[in-house]
Amino acid sequence: MYAIIETGGKQYRVSSGDSLNIEKLSADPGATITLDKVLAIIKDGNTIAGTPYVKGAEVSADVVGSFKGEKVIIHKQRPRKVYRKTNGHRQQFTTLKIKDIVYGG
Repeated sequence: MYAIIETGGKQYRVSSGDSLNIEKLSADPGATITLDKVLAIIKDGNTIAGTPYVKGAEVSADVVGSFKGEKVIIHKQRPRKVYRKTNGHRQQFTTLKIKDIVYGG
């Protein structure tokens, strides 16, 4: 059984025991969170699709920790002008360990 969830504006395919890196959540390491934006549940070949979310479905996960991703360099330059701008960004991520997929229907 696996589920398709939405968090941080992205969609992820998860099943029990998976480890997942998502955009940063404000939760402490060791905490348990529930993700209730479940788009679909697939169990034994049967698909339960939501409109847009499946009612009564949620995914519980443990927060393992958080980290920063690799640096992305942004460089802007105008042709034939004296304009150069360089900027960098490191995205923050949270690591989750999926515990259980719960569907009440």
